[in-house]
Amino acid sequence: MTAMTAVPAAAAPAATAPLAWTACPEGPGVDPRQRCATLRVPLDHADPGGGTIGIAVSRVPSEKPAARRGSLLLIPGGPGGSSLNDPSGKGQKLPQEVRDAYDLIGFAPRGVAPSTAADCGLDPADLAPAVTRPWPAPDGSIDGNLATAARMAAACARNGGELVKHLSTVDEVRDLDLLRAALDERRISAWGVSYGTYVGAVYRELFPHRTDRIVLDSNDDPDPKRVARAWLAGHEQGVEDVFPDFAAWASRPGPYRVARTAAEVRPLFLELAARLDREPIPWPGANPPELTGNVLRQTMLDSLYSPAKYPVLAELMNAARRGTVPPAPAAPPEAVLQNVTAVVAATICNDVAWPRTAAAYQQDVAESRAAYPLTAGMPRNAMPCAAWPYPPRRAPVRITDRGPSNVLLIQNERDVATPLAGAHRLRAALGGRAVMVTVDATGHDAYLANGNACGDAAVSRFLATGERPAGDTYCP
Repeated sequence: MTAMTAVPAAAAPAATAPLAWTACPEGPGVDPRQRCATLRVPLDHADPGGGTIGIAVSRVPSEKPAARRGSLLLIPGGPGGSSLNDPSGKGQKLPQEVRDAYDLIGFAPRGVAPSTAADCGLDPADLAPAVTRPWPAPDGSIDGNLATAARMAAACARNGGELVKHLSTVDEVRDLDLLRAALDERRISAWGVSYGTYVGAVYRELFPHRTDRIVLDSNDDPDPKRVARAWLAGHEQGVEDVFPDFAAWASRPGPYRVARTAAEVRPLFLELAARLDREPIPWPGANPPELTGNVLRQTMLDSLYSPAKYPVLAELMNAARRGTVPPAPAAPPEAVLQNVTAVVAATICNDVAWPRTAAAYQQDVAESRAAYPLTAGMPRNAMPCAAWPYPPRRAPVRITDRGPSNVLLIQNERDVATPLAGAHRLRAALGGRAVMVTVDATGHDAYLANGNACGDAAVSRFLATGERPAGDTYCP
């Protein structure tokens, strides 16, 4: 294994050509003002004279040029997410004074189509959500998960080419600084969501004086020893934080009611999952083609991202009680699943080394199953990184309190994907560089989504005027 190298604090960007803006491909919801371009960046930032790849970029310009402050970079979640159409989409939910102040900039990160796209040529069965998340066997065995990890890692080594070696958070951050230069911005503002909070924090660490106003929304634990392992492990507490809210909702009278009282919902879910572990129900058209305990658990995890998704879990629980299934859920096209799964695997495995022994995972899974039965050990289990063929090329970035104080964190109290505990760790790492607004709300993505008016107002005021709360604050 080669030694990891430290990341230079603020390497100078390579010369970057101005972006050639053209009409964007037509599609649902694309604002006619949105324009698109392709940014060429080095495949390997350590070899800027080598080959290049394309990064798809979009822009909706400031609506009041006289009030324009600069560019607001919309950093997507993921890994594997894209903000390419966000200037036309969620960007238009921003208040008028923010849309006046900024050009809204979206992009598809390296590896994510229509940027130069990654593809590992995975077995279609390995694209199922209950497989890409490593749910153990009903008896707690992880043999199948380790076999899946080895199979997926081997497919990426065989089919992924050079690109999968160069998908990482730091690579994305260096791309973003080249994008800043191509936009002719001395400093850039950003709104990063979920994984985008880690991208934004790393950018802020490597290029602190090239940042203006930074909003980090639904925040990842920045633990440099674990990185994505910490994010996966956070689902244990995230589910515990959010499930009581689902239970209260699912016990109310109405078409989705699953129990008479909130206290009955948790034992009912656990009993249904255990029954489906023993006796799966055929589910034609689904992947996999049966409703298992782990498919129910994965549906639970997906549904807790937003209260708007609660009906999906309630409907599946009620169907399972009757021994039936609802219509099979629609899945994205296989090409999209192949692309996103490759980007996720490569990014989380290239960011930090994961344990390589079965014993390490088996012990963690056993402890997790005992302490957090709803998630059944999945958050501490093996991903493709357990067999990833390429060692990390650099040490993970440690987030610190050095640099200007220009960060605002916003965080819902109950967030299944990025729980409050992880946000507190990012807040502590940033020290005096940041303040945090904690929102009494449930769901992933706080600002202009699952938060509340108080939190939204704090973020909007900061983006429009630069004014932040004097200290950490709570929005009831």
